[in-house]
Amino acid sequence: MKASVIVFPGSNCDRDVAVSLEAAMGKKPAMVWHGDADVPQSDLIVLPGGFSYGDYLRSGAMAAHSPIMRDVVAKAKKGTPVLGICNGFHLLTETGLLPGVLMRNASLKFICKDVLLKVERVDTDFTRGYSEGQVITIPVAHHDGNYFTDDDTLNRLEGENRIAFRYCDKAGATGGDANPNGSQRNIAGLYNETGTVLGLMPHPERLADPALGGTDGMPMFASLVEALH
Repeated sequence: MKASVIVFPGSNCDRDVAVSLEAAMGKKPAMVWHGDADVPQSDLIVLPGGFSYGDYLRSGAMAAHSPIMRDVVAKAKKGTPVLGICNGFHLLTETGLLPGVLMRNASLKFICKDVLLKVERVDTDFTRGYSEGQVITIPVAHHDGNYFTDDDTLNRLEGENRIAFRYCDKAGATGGDANPNGSQRNIAGLYNETGTVLGLMPHPERLADPALGGTDGMPMFASLVEALH
């Protein structure tokens, strides 16, 4: 399996996700600079978390126009799996690969803590290592993680089973206090129409090693390697 991690000015989780990928793949991913024109041949492209371009204008707005993103979008549309984490999720919405927007948290405060997620689907290359309905712990670290779109789009996402993860409580319930940022329908991550593009706000790479205090993020990387090797 060959993976590429796209690096933007302001990325701060690019090395973290590279470490998780190397642990799962047994080799280092390619680190691709945002100013390059082409992504090398890859079975997986990762858009990491961070603050690309300092989140000026709005999160991901400037990075979405980086030269490399033209090739990322083209490859995604041809079926190359793409994982966008936190700021990477912003990029996926800014480029139109995923619908909706990510607004300021309802509290208007930066949130950095472990949250509980309910796994909604286990039939994609990203999630086969989990069980349907499983509650996992994954950290969030964002100021703009409040997912919003119109009601028709929300209903379409539900009807097409494109919601990947929801914020939940220990029992898997998705009401009230389980939602850290105000996201509609507790959406923490979602897929494109084919299930080959996943955007999620929480950071699986931050709990993918026992030394980090948990391993609930590890099955995502292991699942990708098993599916794409």
